[in-house]
Amino acid sequence: MNNITNEELMALIDKATAGDKSSLETVILSVQDLVFNLSLRMLGTFPDAEDAAQDILLRIITHLSSFRGESSFSTWVFSIAANHLKNYKRHMFAKYPLSFEFYGEDIKNGKIDDVPDLTQNVEKAILAEELKLSCTNVMLQCLDAESRCIFILGTMFKVDSRIAGDILGITPEAYRQRLCRIRNKVADFLKEYCGEYGSGKCHCVDRVNYAIQNHRISPVHLDFTAAVPGKTLLEVKEAMEDIDDLSQQFSFCKTYQSPAGLKEFIQKFLDGTSFSVVQNA
Repeated sequence: MNNITNEELMALIDKATAGDKSSLETVILSVQDLVFNLSLRMLGTFPDAEDAAQDILLRIITHLSSFRGESSFSTWVFSIAANHLKNYKRHMFAKYPLSFEFYGEDIKNGKIDDVPDLTQNVEKAILAEELKLSCTNVMLQCLDAESRCIFILGTMFKVDSRIAGDILGITPEAYRQRLCRIRNKVADFLKEYCGEYGSGKCHCVDRVNYAIQNHRISPVHLDFTAAVPGKTLLEVKEAMEDIDDLSQQFSFCKTYQSPAGLKEFIQKFLDGTSFSVVQNA
């Protein structure tokens, strides 16, 4: 949470709910990377994640006065974000859902050798890295929304099962059991098909042109490789139990700094007339 202590955060929240714009901006900026990264993994693409993150951050702003400190602030934010994202329908994969069966079939039978060079003079190694990061993110869309959320909370953010259970409305035991099953399912898929994170035959460098042809990556829009790496630090992850030994297979779960547009959106909102509406919410 950007090295803000709990006492400092509570003081900032008190000031923010009393109408101090600077304090509110500090509070929101402290969680925007968390919200964006959760949105990106839940929805699959940078544009959809940015749109959803805007919605979530506005919801956090308008409901900030309801935070009572009964849980950590990040847990409260996770609850708002997870509930919003599980039911979010305005994203590409809500219209075009994926499955592991479809994804695996495409990997096995995609005619990758019949595609001309579409790299537009961008180094193939760069495009292969973009495809690797994009593919593993899109792979999560093969899970249903709640399973995806469980996987992301447990694997990427390493949220303790007691806290994750509260966020998702299930018992810690149920959360741990489901997380274990889901992690095994993802690991099995990687092992069978992926040559980057598993023992499969699929290698991104061989599928670059096929991916460009199918609009999965674009040489002129390298969202993942152009994104600035981030480090989402959360107090909730310190108590994470050792559920399995699959951590090395999920090294693709990287975090990113929020796009500049998201920060600009928040600053414009706080500078605009809408802020007075929030103060009176």
